[in-house]
Amino acid sequence: MGLLDRWRGKRIKLTDGGFWATFLGVDSYAGKPVTPDRALQLATVWSCVRLLSETIATLPLGVFEKNAEGHKQAATGHPLYKLLHDQPNADFTAVEFWEGVVACLCLWGNAYAEKSTSAGEIRALTLLRPECMTVDRDENGALRYTYTGDGERRVYREGSIFHVRGFGAGLDTGLSPIAFARQTLGTAMAADEAAAKMFANGVRPTGVLTIDQVLKAEQREQLKKAIVEPMAGSANAGGIFTLEAGMKFQPITMNPEDAQMLETRAFHVEEICRWFRVPPFMIGHSEKSTSWGTGLEQQMIAFLTFALRPYLARIEQAVKRQLLSPVERLRFFAEFNLEGLLRADSQGRAALYNTFAQNGINTRNEIRARENLPPMPGGDVLTVQSNLVPLDQLGRFVDERVKALMGHNGGPPLED
Repeated sequence: MGLLDRWRGKRIKLTDGGFWATFLGVDSYAGKPVTPDRALQLATVWSCVRLLSETIATLPLGVFEKNAEGHKQAATGHPLYKLLHDQPNADFTAVEFWEGVVACLCLWGNAYAEKSTSAGEIRALTLLRPECMTVDRDENGALRYTYTGDGERRVYREGSIFHVRGFGAGLDTGLSPIAFARQTLGTAMAADEAAAKMFANGVRPTGVLTIDQVLKAEQREQLKKAIVEPMAGSANAGGIFTLEAGMKFQPITMNPEDAQMLETRAFHVEEICRWFRVPPFMIGHSEKSTSWGTGLEQQMIAFLTFALRPYLARIEQAVKRQLLSPVERLRFFAEFNLEGLLRADSQGRAALYNTFAQNGINTRNEIRARENLPPMPGGDVLTVQSNLVPLDQLGRFVDERVKALMGHNGGPPLED
């Protein structure tokens, strides 16, 4: 209803490209109009958008502070922390909100959210529909956002909108992947429609009935109702019918592989994955998959580096620029915790914790806190392995260890 309200009370002309693009989509050479909603009906587009949005949304996003020594620590007391990490508004959890932000970036190339402030602080972020937003600049060169959804027209100043831009060319808005991929998506839609019609006709093309005489119009209608229609459709495939008056049935022997239908649809999966930079195996397409590097682990690292990281950096920098004041930017920043990707990999998580504990990066209690375990006595001390000792200090190091042990066990410490 929001899209209808945008054009309510206006005279629609053939030259109103915005109206026709909204309701009919951007046309393609295949003759199929392409819109985000229609693109999501393609299994590959749905899988790619869902994979990117859900994966990023499940990564914890927190606000951190740099202290005087330059060390990073979680700024849990900052008002923005709970907003980004737990609940951006009363209706959405953090996972649902960031899932919507990334989905908008994948489909429209832009994500918008309205800032709700109180006493100079941001209290809520509410997602807005990208297709209802128009971005331009006023006479002073400041960004102006015009929203025509929800039955009304609202104009926002730059400071009232949280705007995350997707890939672009340095313009005020990001580029829409769906609009630029319309030829690929339109061809994929046409292939899906052709496959569906083939199944509707009993998974085979129509055969030919041969008759030795010219039929009248009413006879053709009777023939259609008596033979053609009852045998059409996949539900009637394999049925038996009777031919009369010397009629002969000659099937057209052409299967989907002869028409390269299966190959075409498989190619579209790979082609659409290129637009979203998603490895085909991650959406269930294993044909011609390769394990470059050392296998699956390297592919996952490549997915994180080349597919997820650009989205994460865009969101982090947009939060810092638009949700933090200039003074706060000197100390505070937002950052996704990539360790969330290890939540389902117990072996990888254990190896990471082992490395951190043995090299003095984290204490045992800090690691236990990440696993939601209570602290243990003596677990707040950083420890390192003592294996790598210079050869010229090996004897001195052993003597010091023996002295420490003797003193700790109550015995007399060794004299030098």
